[in-house]
Amino acid sequence: MKKIAIVILIILTSCAAPKKCCAQDTKISLKELFKFGTVYGAVNGGTSLSDEDAYSVTNGLQTSVIETPYDYSILFGVRKIKKFGYEDKERFKNGTENSFTDAATLGRWNNKIEFLFQGEYKRQQGETFLDQRHMIRYIGDDGCSKNFCLKEYIIKVEYVEDGFADIKYFEASERLTYTPEQIKNLTFNFGAAQRLAEPYGYDPLAEWLLSNGNLHYTELALQQGYDVLFNGDGSVEYLDPSGNQVATSTEVWEAVVIPEVLANYSEKKRNQLENTIQHSIVIGADYYKYTKKSWLHAWGNVMPYHYDAGGEFSYHKYNEGQWLDYSAGMVFGHWFNKNLGVFIEGTYNKYWNREWHGFSAGINYRVF
Repeated sequence: MKKIAIVILIILTSCAAPKKCCAQDTKISLKELFKFGTVYGAVNGGTSLSDEDAYSVTNGLQTSVIETPYDYSILFGVRKIKKFGYEDKERFKNGTENSFTDAATLGRWNNKIEFLFQGEYKRQQGETFLDQRHMIRYIGDDGCSKNFCLKEYIIKVEYVEDGFADIKYFEASERLTYTPEQIKNLTFNFGAAQRLAEPYGYDPLAEWLLSNGNLHYTELALQQGYDVLFNGDGSVEYLDPSGNQVATSTEVWEAVVIPEVLANYSEKKRNQLENTIQHSIVIGADYYKYTKKSWLHAWGNVMPYHYDAGGEFSYHKYNEGQWLDYSAGMVFGHWFNKNLGVFIEGTYNKYWNREWHGFSAGINYRVF
């Protein structure tokens, strides 16, 4: 994460520094860079799952209460992204909004640096997560008269961490754009993408599989510090690495303890691996048309080919060859009249063996 932050900082400061580009002097001060930007922070909270009674009859009837602490989030960010026509421009930003539009490839600003840096620490249903979204985007447009122009391009760098979806990666892409004459609101783009992430296809438990497909889980637990004591009376005790008793029967050992052992082992082994870089071809399209009565904003990206560097943890090995990564999003709204309107918006992503998505849809009826 530290290396990623340094890379983003270098890109941002290099873009902000005075330089010459295309035989023109372009001086961007920090004041100009952050002009029209918003710095925001918020604390949000609410009730989580209600208390639940739990019963036990091991030593007579016993009752306990399972409590889930309240949900909360602490968020801080800075953003400079020009809003689309359908976005609310007056509301305060508190971090609970579904900003699906932030995932779009194209923005509304050309020849200006757009950025988003947002971090959120939250507790949800008793589990804590750290979510991050950092993005820098630059859309170059020198006003070429032709539809295809090498000086019309997109450079985008982003870092995404979604603790709830268990996905974390750094991505950079460089693309050329093409706008067909027949459809003015449609833009195609294509180029290269580089992603840095953990080897998601890696299965730490594969080396513990037996020839019959079963898992040698007891041997794995013993190597992780657990112990099994067979008493003279035929009973058995299972101890954790600290020597504490965690089970007195095979049923509890297999149903309760072993799943935790496997989860902890898998997480530890994945954390020990270095991140791998993936070079891919990316093809995308963006469509945006807006009126006060109706609007449609849709975008999509496909990565059909990935360079195989032959590394030990290359996803090509786990997938047995090439695979298809893609992402898509849409924001649609339509007012049938002054009273009745419908909307649907959301995003869907599939990278490696991870999928994450979000959506919102509904009907509004305004009473006058």
